[in-house]
Amino acid sequence: MRVGLVAQRDNHRAVSLACAIADDLQSAGVTVAIDRTTREAFEAGAWPDDAASETPQGIDVEDLSGCDLAVSVGGDGTFLFAARGIGSTPIMGVNLGEVGFLNAVPPGRAVEAVRTEVDDIRETGSASVRPMHRLCAEGDGWGLPPALNEVVVQGPQRGHGRGLDVAVRVDGSVYTDGHADGVLVATTTGSTAYNLSEGGPLVHPGVDGLLVTEMCAEAVMPPLVVDTDATVSVRVENADRAIAISDGRIQQSVTPPAEVSLATAETPVNLAGPQLDFFAALDKLDS
Repeated sequence: MRVGLVAQRDNHRAVSLACAIADDLQSAGVTVAIDRTTREAFEAGAWPDDAASETPQGIDVEDLSGCDLAVSVGGDGTFLFAARGIGSTPIMGVNLGEVGFLNAVPPGRAVEAVRTEVDDIRETGSASVRPMHRLCAEGDGWGLPPALNEVVVQGPQRGHGRGLDVAVRVDGSVYTDGHADGVLVATTTGSTAYNLSEGGPLVHPGVDGLLVTEMCAEAVMPPLVVDTDATVSVRVENADRAIAISDGRIQQSVTPPAEVSLATAETPVNLAGPQLDFFAALDKLDS
């Protein structure tokens, strides 16, 4: 059995916890692999001298896709980084105290929770997972990596007198048409992220849907929730350039007039481990 580990970059607490998880798993006969950045942190002195086992192998995060389980230690950004690379491999998130909507395991229970999941996989042959939809965006000759939270289509700059003209269609029917900073299309997993800050709806993770929210539109339409089988298209005009952004990190420049098509990806993220207490996590938003 093989477990992959990814720790939050430049976070000593995350790396130390990843060391404890790795050492415990290896002492139980589990093969552990870590991404190259985590390996560098281990080599820089994080791996304890009194560890019961050897420092795990460091590989590209994409190669962790061959593991039976992946574990992300850190915040939601670390989880998104790991999830982009591992495809359909089951992933468990360990939260280090942030809001952590993607990370259900508290640090004090991390070693125990990972070992429990490993024992269950050994007994049943596979992890019990909860699929989370991802969102694909593509245009003429390009496509972005699937987003777990959201895809934003916007002008090169935001603010009064800037933006661009957008026309949003759902399965070919016009939903809104006018000037705006941009349009945000989110999964329900991403409802608590950028979507919420733009005035989009808060959606329980047990509800399937795609969320469509205009960003600072001149003629505002209310946010819209559509079926996950729907195709949302965003046509952009009257700007020198537009940008499509996946999960706030990976960008694609678009030259208007152009159309960006968004739809649910074929392969979801498979979330493993204990279930998140959604309402407890919401309470952290106010703290």
